[in-house]
Amino acid sequence: MYSYQRTSKYDQHFLSQNLMGPNAMLMLDEITQSIELTKGMRVLDLGCGKGLTSIFLAKEYGVQTFAVDLWITATENYQRFLQMGVADLVIPIHADAAEALPFADGYFDALISVDAYHYFGNNDDYFEKLLKPLVKKGAPVAIAIPGTKEELNGIIPEALKPFLDDEGFATLHCMAWWTQILEKHLDDFEIREMDCTDTAWRDWLAADHPMAKQDIEMMKADGGQYLNLISITGKRK
Repeated sequence: MYSYQRTSKYDQHFLSQNLMGPNAMLMLDEITQSIELTKGMRVLDLGCGKGLTSIFLAKEYGVQTFAVDLWITATENYQRFLQMGVADLVIPIHADAAEALPFADGYFDALISVDAYHYFGNNDDYFEKLLKPLVKKGAPVAIAIPGTKEELNGIIPEALKPFLDDEGFATLHCMAWWTQILEKHLDDFEIREMDCTDTAWRDWLAADHPMAKQDIEMMKADGGQYLNLISITGKRK
């Protein structure tokens, strides 16, 4: 159903060097096929990591992207944006998405978040209080997150206990749980397991990163039983 020709154009070594989890660019490639982005839009890329998603948005859609992340500094991401020739379109910002962001109300034409929203948005209040004011009514919203195939209520399965801590696992939920959290905020709401799940994980596990090497054993232990990737799309009500 989904084509990943956009992602396939990018240097695989560059992608591998800058992954922080399942292939965020591949995940973004999939979820943006379910929304409409047009050149010149102002897009909030929330939890952009090392900026792969922001680079993709700028290059593939020509949108002005505000690349917000807490763990990676604005200076580091700016150097990457210069390297990739998108510094004129991408504004790097170091900020905590869990707190009020420094933007005007109604400023953004679209909201994107890949492999990050589960850390700060997994509650009833976050979208309504901190995000909704910043995003225009009717603006496309696309979120991709790791999740679980069924609701486990923060209880780590025995097979995964050697690899996960309670705090991290508590951020992971199933599609029914996320539907209760976000459906009330989005028109044309759609939630599903991502088609690229296996490939996105495989790309990460092949990366030369110590965390990726740890996750190899975790994914073997999971064996496709518990973990997945979830796509959530719609329009801000």
